[in-house]
Amino acid sequence: MDTQMKLLEKLTNLPGISGYEKPVRDAMKEEFKALGVNVSYDNIGSIIGEHGNKGPKIAISGHMDEIGMLVTKITEDGFLKFQTIGGWWANVMLAQQYDVHSTNGKVYRAVMGSKPPHMLEGEERTRAFPVDQMYFDLGVKNKEEVLALGIKPGCPVTPAIQFQTMANPDYLLAKAFDNRAGCGVAIEVMRNVLDCDHPNTLYSIGSVQEEVGCRGARTTAQKIQPDVVFALDVTISSDTPGTKGSAVMGKGPAILLYDSSLIGHEGLRNFVCKVADELGIPYQIDYLSRGGTDAGAMHVTNAGAPAMSLCVPSRYIHSHTSMISYSDYLNTIKLLTEVVKRLDDKAYQEILNF
Repeated sequence: MDTQMKLLEKLTNLPGISGYEKPVRDAMKEEFKALGVNVSYDNIGSIIGEHGNKGPKIAISGHMDEIGMLVTKITEDGFLKFQTIGGWWANVMLAQQYDVHSTNGKVYRAVMGSKPPHMLEGEERTRAFPVDQMYFDLGVKNKEEVLALGIKPGCPVTPAIQFQTMANPDYLLAKAFDNRAGCGVAIEVMRNVLDCDHPNTLYSIGSVQEEVGCRGARTTAQKIQPDVVFALDVTISSDTPGTKGSAVMGKGPAILLYDSSLIGHEGLRNFVCKVADELGIPYQIDYLSRGGTDAGAMHVTNAGAPAMSLCVPSRYIHSHTSMISYSDYLNTIKLLTEVVKRLDDKAYQEILNF
């Protein structure tokens, strides 16, 4: 396993639901410190690595948080009720294994349970099971056993799955490609430009709470006031039965024309596509009719900034597990690295005046 894949494995295995991103932030801090770049923070937990002190200010942002759950109540029988954090679909939640993170640092395995299907009646059998009737089963006798484990309301819960390669070794499986893939890209691009005299100031960001409203995107943008914004995220891969769209796994990163929060800047998109075409880096053009990225919040800071979303196509996002192509991830790093190397004051003005 090469060093880039090892970093991706490390990041995806870490727990970090919205509002509880500290393990991921600590990992990004360790990487930035090893690279010798300046590190700063906003006041709600986002991390910013900075390098360079000239030209346009370029923000590349990957959000650290993953979707998960938060314990809200412990029943007398020892079952855990919860609040979903981020966008979950009821159909993918049941009978899966999850990790409950206790107040004493220990992690306990739980199963998502519900009323047995044999006991469902009438309309219950034809619709998705209500999330508010689901629960976590730790395999204990009562509430007292749960409390003795250090589990109480406020403890975060994450899917229980480890990073792995699939039958085709280019296909990777993990719980949090949305969006540790973006965090990995932000780190690797920073690593790649350290030894060159890039004509700009680069900010590699790990933002918080994207899945519940792009909150860290707003605060980091207010802090650094970027001139150009790239949101690094995943997008839906339309290569499975029943899907439709343009982006598929294995054909390069997807440049989004628009989503529900951003119409990608045409001048910036043309600049990125020109770099990719000159270097033979594969890419795809896609869109999202629903959903958005950090770029939607960041591009409207102050007078605004040209922005676009650069995404790794992923299967089964917002579920217990997801899949990406490693070559797409590497090509995202390669393309953005080359863009940063070329985005000087002249290029910036041409983008603005397109």
